[in-house]
Amino acid sequence: MMDKIMNLQEHADNAIAWLWAVLPSILWAIFLLVAGTYLIRIINKMIRRFFAKKDYDLALETFLQSFISIALKIILFILVITQLGVQTSSLVAILASAGLAIGLALQGSLANFAGGVLILLFKPFRIGDFISAQGVDGTVKEISIFTTKVSTFGNQIAIIPNGQLSNNTITNYNAQDTRRDKIDVGIGYTSNIKEAKEILLAICNERETILKTPAPEVYVGELGDSSVNLTLRFWADNDDFWAAHFFVLEEIKYRFDAAGIEIPFPQRVITQMKS
Repeated sequence: MMDKIMNLQEHADNAIAWLWAVLPSILWAIFLLVAGTYLIRIINKMIRRFFAKKDYDLALETFLQSFISIALKIILFILVITQLGVQTSSLVAILASAGLAIGLALQGSLANFAGGVLILLFKPFRIGDFISAQGVDGTVKEISIFTTKVSTFGNQIAIIPNGQLSNNTITNYNAQDTRRDKIDVGIGYTSNIKEAKEILLAICNERETILKTPAPEVYVGELGDSSVNLTLRFWADNDDFWAAHFFVLEEIKYRFDAAGIEIPFPQRVITQMKS
């Protein structure tokens, strides 16, 4: 019984001695963690202020801020682990092995990182551009290391992985200063085609935000089963495009009604069979 008590006392003494030996390292590690976290926040604020004074691309700014923040946190982690007594060579070996395993497990994330770099290099779109990609239409709000945030028409935020964006089709509606609209409208076969075309061109010529060069044009696009389909095309600046589009649609209805030009619509006739 006494031997067990003596052994227990010996183990307790050894534990206390070990604790006193490693306690300074633990305290220094905690100090490094707290001080390093605070320092990283200060550095991030300084970087944001630096970019605020410079006229750099917003996408590049957000990407670099995210990258620098993550890099600083990784460095801090290595310093804290090293302070706890982990040898640098052992740490490098562990990180290499872990990096291989993590790389295989996070292939998608690495692809997204590479996609973010490609987006910054080739600039298929910028922050503020209206794009259509991956089934999402909206305005680009942020380009980070792994994802791009897009604000949709309904004011929702769609988060799209950069890997998918960089490897699939992207339509950038702001790549050019102007856009061409195409509106198809059908008129009845008994209606006057020439008069209808004159009305469509008059609508465009009277609207100041519709560009006169290139000039609006209208032509017969198709002789349909129940209508003559006219195609109207006009140009407008990006900022004025949607207002011009909706204005033209509304004016077509008003002016065709006033001129007695019929816009055919499907009709269903139900007849009752006599028994």
